[in-house]
Amino acid sequence: MRSPRPARPRGPRRLAALLLCAAATVFPTAVPAGAAAPPPVPGTLQSYDIGSVYSAGVSSGGYMATQLHVAYSGTFEGSAAFASGPYDCARGSLPTALNACMDTTQSLQLGALEQATRDRSAQGLVDPVANLAGDPVYVFSGSGDTTVKRPVADALADYYGRFGARVRYDRSTAAGHAWITPLGPNSCTVTQSPYLNNCGIDAEGSLLGHLFGSVAAPGSGTGGSLIRFDQDVYAPGGSAAALSMGKDGFAYVPASCAGGARCKLLVALHGCKQGYAYQVFGTRFVEGAYLNEYADTNDMIVLYPQAAPTATLENPNGCWNWWGYLGDTAYARHGGKQIEAVMGMVRALRGGSTPPPAPGRTVLASTDSEDGYVKAAADGSGATVGTLEDLYGLALGRGTDGRVNRSVVSFDTSRIPAGKEVTRAWLTVTRSSGAGDPWASPAGNRLVVDVRTGCFGACAVEPSDWSAGPSVAGGAEIAAFTSGSAVSSDLSAAALAALDRGGVTQLRLGFASAPTGNAYLFVNRDTPVTLTVEYR
Repeated sequence: MRSPRPARPRGPRRLAALLLCAAATVFPTAVPAGAAAPPPVPGTLQSYDIGSVYSAGVSSGGYMATQLHVAYSGTFEGSAAFASGPYDCARGSLPTALNACMDTTQSLQLGALEQATRDRSAQGLVDPVANLAGDPVYVFSGSGDTTVKRPVADALADYYGRFGARVRYDRSTAAGHAWITPLGPNSCTVTQSPYLNNCGIDAEGSLLGHLFGSVAAPGSGTGGSLIRFDQDVYAPGGSAAALSMGKDGFAYVPASCAGGARCKLLVALHGCKQGYAYQVFGTRFVEGAYLNEYADTNDMIVLYPQAAPTATLENPNGCWNWWGYLGDTAYARHGGKQIEAVMGMVRALRGGSTPPPAPGRTVLASTDSEDGYVKAAADGSGATVGTLEDLYGLALGRGTDGRVNRSVVSFDTSRIPAGKEVTRAWLTVTRSSGAGDPWASPAGNRLVVDVRTGCFGACAVEPSDWSAGPSVAGGAEIAAFTSGSAVSSDLSAAALAALDRGGVTQLRLGFASAPTGNAYLFVNRDTPVTLTVEYR
């Protein structure tokens, strides 16, 4: 019979208390004798030849690892999370963090989290969600974890799957709430300091093998340098303490990377009560995470940013910001103060102390007065302008009248800054309603985007737009979606070149084959189509 649990503290104290921090192993060797690492040496983050970047973390650090990956998926190529849940689960609310993102007394509303991510992507607040497709993601949850319960971790795996990530989910042990490592001094099932648990498996070999594709056997973890650097340099505003981050951060640099080898970068994020500045915890996470050992033999730099406790109840146990403390409403997206501090560290390691300029980006909304749809027979005959846009949106596919619909949207592409090279662009549309599946009628049907420099005819939609020749046919494609927003594939190089930098560019959306039956959708009744353009 399970003994009754003690009463739990409430509010910020409860959160701090709760967030204390692959059945088959890749290398089933004997457990190492103990943590080993060179002593930290003062230094700065230097530039190395880094080819790929990944994130990993536990508990609040797991949430931060996911936030980094989603917000900057153009930089991070994969992620690993122990004992945490889906991206921005808390949505800026402490009660939601407590009851939906750790416990299960409140629904975490996974569909709403997915849609919020897609909306942020469309608005340029996070990198394009299309980047997540194919990314390797490792998720770990122990059945003994009562701090972040199993359904919450299930939701993290499900969340990433919705964006096409390659998820490996290890739920094979009875682990408590902890980072799982062969160097852990704790037994597998407990939840107690230092939140480094030994479950008889090599979770690091599993997660790194999944992220990288394969890994060499670990070394000693002493073949490189452990650099202690000043985090104030990278903190927006110049004060790490103001962000609930520590003065000191750490980076383990193996000899091969210091010698000029092409290396990978793993950003490893501790959990609550595991930061260097928390009481006397020191470098126990840095030494015991079992990552330096793999760094020595796999050309991998490990960056260990450090959160720190506040003197107030905002964050007394030094958790990473995943619920919006200290008033940072941008904590999970571009502009989040801790995210930008870590990104500054990543840029320094990749390109020197002066970060390379980020690509410029502008989001263009379509011009409503020039948008519309045209309906015609499958061969294009008898074309007329559709009249239901104000009621339902822009029509695509075959409607109940048997006519085939194509939609035209117009953009003022002269707003792209002059003198800049356009490097990437994509379209975002939001579904209003529909019936049937035009992507399956006939099987394999495709929703393609034609591009016209200037206008197809007059810039106001007219019947001839149904069949007017484009400057570039099939410049992008929109995959099937049944609700919410969808992002097209990137415009082709020819389509990018066809954007009218001095005026208007029109895009025509239509199915490559006329649907064989009643199968259609309406898009953008209340939300304009957007064209996101990146340039340098």
